[in-house]
Amino acid sequence: MPRAELDKLPTDVRQMFDAVAQRYDITNDVLSLGQDRRWRTEVIDAVDPRPGDLVLDLAAGTGTSSQPFADRGASVVPCDFSVGMLKVGKQARPSLRFVAGDGTQLPFADDTFDAVTISFGLRNIVDPLAGLREMRRVTKPGGRLVVCEFSHPTNGPFRTVYMEYLMKALPAISRAVSSSPDAYVYLAESVRAWPDQQGLSTQIAGAGWADVAFRNLSGGIVALHRATA
Repeated sequence: MPRAELDKLPTDVRQMFDAVAQRYDITNDVLSLGQDRRWRTEVIDAVDPRPGDLVLDLAAGTGTSSQPFADRGASVVPCDFSVGMLKVGKQARPSLRFVAGDGTQLPFADDTFDAVTISFGLRNIVDPLAGLREMRRVTKPGGRLVVCEFSHPTNGPFRTVYMEYLMKALPAISRAVSSSPDAYVYLAESVRAWPDQQGLSTQIAGAGWADVAFRNLSGGIVALHRATA
């Protein structure tokens, strides 16, 4: 994507992710108590990449979520709006073809990808519905969408405990392990304000996707949404 177009992105959010890039993966592992590895495996299984498939991994960050697609024989394009994340990812995984791009104006032609996936990044697109429409645009007819995103725990008492962790414990822990702990205050707020499972399903369908379904992971802390183009 041309530099001029990248400069139109919400600078404060983009700079926030640039700042956390160096220790982003280890911070996520600590804050999720290791659950992020399981969630990534669930995403790979849901996408079901096959040799020869072209997969767009949106909000890919440093490419941790992208490498398993390549390992299964698919061609994967990690795309993110944070140049800082992409630089760290390219150093760690030079074989991957990282692309800078805004989720609301993806730098790809119509009907390009066999599958599109985004994990924990839809919240950070300035207009999530526009982002979902863009994902639909670049997906081939019959192609697959998998969205892995934080959601609402289904058990009431557990949901209360979880929200307390998000707003109090998460920022405190991040100060010990993150290169930019204030960023995780924003992330906690964005999770708390995010729609529940059914609300996100409605948005996905409203963006033109068919066969929308979801299943809960970790008691609804995370929901895995699937759809077809």
